[in-house]
Amino acid sequence: MAEDTKAKDLAMDLAEDARESTWEYRSFTAEMFRGKFGWDLMHPFPTQTEEDKKIGDELLVKVKALMEEYIDPYEIDRTGEYSPEALDKMAELGLFGMKIPQEYGGLGLSISNYARVLGLVGSYCGSTVTYLSAHQSIGVPEPLMTFGTEEQKKSFLPRLAKGEISAFALTEPDVGSDPAKMTAWAEPSEDGTYYTLNGDKLWCTNGTDPKTTLVVVMARTPDKTLKSGRVIPQISTFIVEMNWEGVEVARRCHFMGLHGIANGALTFKNVKVPAENLIGKPGQGLKIALTTLNTGRLGLPAAGIGALKMFIRELEDWTTSRVQWGQPVGRHQAISKKISFYTSHLFAMQSMVTLTCAFADHKGADIRLEASAAKYFCSEYVWKCLDDYVQIRGGRGYESPLSLYNRGEKPSAAEIAMRDMRIGRIFEGSSEVMHLIMAREALDTHFSLAMPIITGKVRGMNLIKQGVKLLSFYAWWYPTTWLPASRSFKVKKLNATNRGHLRFASKSCKKLARKIFHTMALYGPKLEYEQIILGNFVDIGTDLFVMCSTLAYAEQLMKENPDDNTPQALADLFCSEARRRIKANFKQARCNFNKKYNKVAKLLMDGKLRWLAKDAMTDIPPKYRDYAEHGYERPVTKLTEKKEEDKDKD
Repeated sequence: MAEDTKAKDLAMDLAEDARESTWEYRSFTAEMFRGKFGWDLMHPFPTQTEEDKKIGDELLVKVKALMEEYIDPYEIDRTGEYSPEALDKMAELGLFGMKIPQEYGGLGLSISNYARVLGLVGSYCGSTVTYLSAHQSIGVPEPLMTFGTEEQKKSFLPRLAKGEISAFALTEPDVGSDPAKMTAWAEPSEDGTYYTLNGDKLWCTNGTDPKTTLVVVMARTPDKTLKSGRVIPQISTFIVEMNWEGVEVARRCHFMGLHGIANGALTFKNVKVPAENLIGKPGQGLKIALTTLNTGRLGLPAAGIGALKMFIRELEDWTTSRVQWGQPVGRHQAISKKISFYTSHLFAMQSMVTLTCAFADHKGADIRLEASAAKYFCSEYVWKCLDDYVQIRGGRGYESPLSLYNRGEKPSAAEIAMRDMRIGRIFEGSSEVMHLIMAREALDTHFSLAMPIITGKVRGMNLIKQGVKLLSFYAWWYPTTWLPASRSFKVKKLNATNRGHLRFASKSCKKLARKIFHTMALYGPKLEYEQIILGNFVDIGTDLFVMCSTLAYAEQLMKENPDDNTPQALADLFCSEARRRIKANFKQARCNFNKKYNKVAKLLMDGKLRWLAKDAMTDIPPKYRDYAEHGYERPVTKLTEKKEEDKDKD
């Protein structure tokens, strides 16, 4: 038990050391969690300039033509093979340098145009969008542009802009979202000129493609010891050339969807990495990864939105032409509900991603929470909407597009899209991890004020000073959460119903801030174990953010096109659904079955529910029971040796 507590504290220390603790710019979502309704941040809606939009429009035409000529998404899904020619053509068009500044040979696209391209590609082929986004959103370009030196940028970015592909190596067999357990080790040489890298990395997207030349590798470096004696694990970031001695592709991995991606396991055995290939400073690795994902996470929502857009015309045609019991299926209420949910939530997702991309381009707002909310919300609801669409299509939704084509029916990629997009709830931070990341930021004000006292980390005069600081803050802040919310907003196009949704959001953000405070006061340090309650609060905050971005976007669209009132209907339905979820989450945070969930889960973990599997074959087929011997050899590092020593002691 003590060992578990030590490991947990180590992981928490590492995460806290890596997170950005200051807010340089305002954040709508961060302010909302504190009870402040920053409507002025998103209204008027920050639109893309005509000049920038024109750049995107012209590129989209070229991308569409390229995909139709060189990419067959159905064959890629069937065979699992991706065309090298298609990658070459994408490189010629500059698609591997979309985010790289023009001075280094890239296209220098805005985040908005980058998202538009990924949305278009996502509406055609999930494997293609993964090649592009993994390379630019989490591969070498993004961390290098943010943390790299000028010499590093001049050395690597032109290569990547021309079409060399990059990969990202963070995950390990025993390391998912807990970087404190990382075992890959980079030992600095005595003269400080290089590091010797050993380690085993899993699920490196683009890692097995022959065109991949560079990979970002996260590895442990010697620990940092503070004056207090506390030891903080150090994770550092390196650029590694794939053709260096000791870099090996151990295995290509295959998945439920995204059959064409070159994802695999890499091993690094005594790889000598020059010190000049270190990105940032030693120990900044996790911070680099988290910062990279702030804007990198916007690629996944953009691609998911594209996947939903792919089926809008198909959905229209099917629900009007397919007749059952004397009328089109779309007129049956059970189906019309699914149609309405799909379209209204697609509109909401488009709103929040467009807004967050604009924030990133204008650089006047902090988007770490907004990007996390976009990734979380879109991955959850893209999956839900695709599931509904497959249900609407019935057997033809479950049937593969090639099977439909070969028997003379118009093919639909619904079942491919559903398999491809399922990874969205796992990639780049699972939904559960996104809950924790957002919850930590939602509690930031209270953590900084109250937790040092609650946990006993301050004593003596420091305790008194912290207590005075805490009381002076809450003496004015807490009463403000009970004051009436804003009821007057400068909106001209929204009807009375949608203005009512806006007032609800303004009122609810005060209630949310108050409830978060009450819950923290109730649970104290044990709040970290109440992950479901924290998830309820994150879901409320996310829905409020999406509601507001949807209303602001609807206002802007109707301003641009006064004759089209369809955004009113979409915004109204989405906000009505969101309000119902918000009310339910407030109730569940107060009255829930969380203790029962813990109890039943413990029964399973203690082996007391094995009787549920009676008369079932619970083992894998005999042929595969030698999997441990069948797998590839993993390199030994200092940390894996220590792990084995600890096992022997036990």
